[in-house]
Amino acid sequence: MLNLEKPYTGKYALHHLGFRPFFLGAGLFAVLGMILWAGIYGFGWSALPAAYPAITWHAHEMVFGYAVAVAAGFLLTAVKNWTNQQTLHETPLLVLAGVWATARLLPFLGVPLIVIAVVDTLFLLWLTIAMARPIIRSKQWKQLALVGKIALLVPANIAFYLGLLGYWPEGVSVGLYSGFYIILGLIFTMGRRVIPFFIERGVGCPFTARNDVWVDRLSLLLFLVFAIADVVALATGNALAGLLSGVLALVQVVLHSFRLLGWYHPNIWGKPLLWSLYLAYGWLIAGFLLKFAYLASGGVPVWIHAFSYGGIAMMTVGMMSRVALGHTGRDVAEPPTILAVIFLLLFAGAFIRVLNIWLVPEFYAMWILSAQFLWIAAFVLFLWHYAPMLIKPRIDGRYG
Repeated sequence: MLNLEKPYTGKYALHHLGFRPFFLGAGLFAVLGMILWAGIYGFGWSALPAAYPAITWHAHEMVFGYAVAVAAGFLLTAVKNWTNQQTLHETPLLVLAGVWATARLLPFLGVPLIVIAVVDTLFLLWLTIAMARPIIRSKQWKQLALVGKIALLVPANIAFYLGLLGYWPEGVSVGLYSGFYIILGLIFTMGRRVIPFFIERGVGCPFTARNDVWVDRLSLLLFLVFAIADVVALATGNALAGLLSGVLALVQVVLHSFRLLGWYHPNIWGKPLLWSLYLAYGWLIAGFLLKFAYLASGGVPVWIHAFSYGGIAMMTVGMMSRVALGHTGRDVAEPPTILAVIFLLLFAGAFIRVLNIWLVPEFYAMWILSAQFLWIAAFVLFLWHYAPMLIKPRIDGRYG
């Protein structure tokens, strides 16, 4: 049995802890997946099955590919800290990451859709079990809510593939938007835990971020109702559900703006690992506002990319950057200087993908390709600086 207390003297550490293979996989897929999408969108590349439309593949993989990989890396690492129990590592961890990577490759290998569905769903089931076991062993029942969010991705993914296979036509929309909102719910839950903590620790002076219990509970409850109503509206066209989701989107703008103001300190602007998370949260609020505007007046549904490109992408890169520094023995107060450039590239890409398309839609194709290029550039820089950290051992010689 491996003695985790002894100094680690190996050359590679990708198999030590969940954040390593999954953050690396998320970064690689963000680059390769977007290059593929740019080729499909701009140049007509097509290697997908006829029953798997390219835009559907892009939407599914940004949620169940990229975002789930980041969540897997973050939560497998966090659960170890919360429970003081070793989470998946060594060969089982690499196999789990390999199953995730296989599910990303299979659509381009000409295999039947049912095979893709089984492999992709088995990954989510295994991830759920891997997270739940240490939590149950340590009896930290309050953490099961996070496991529950990952578990909900399983039926969402099944619904998606049932739609793709033709058994339930509405399943594609139900699965995609359910998965999308589950990821957003996970980000809101974890963001409430860690962003104010990071700000308090990082601004360099005494500061207590304001958190209100009633905002926490009400925002999560109303977000759940909003998500269910919007999935119903998107899948069935139900007007009442659409009206409810629009009203609740506006309520979410108020609640989350109040929360974000309570976390503000002017010193965050000198810390890329702080202002990136703050701006990402601002994009999530903008997503709710643009969702309301879209439901009220129609137009281009730019709210999706306010949530995804602006909110999820900036938030996940910010979290990966900090977690990777801390868990490889580095000082989170001294991050790589390139991080500011990475976050600005993502912010600019989100701005183009959302606001330029909304305000100047006649240049739609140019804006799309520009946003794709900025996304690729940001993640190439992230990989260039963080891949060695993720692959090589901790600088303090510890296992992890």
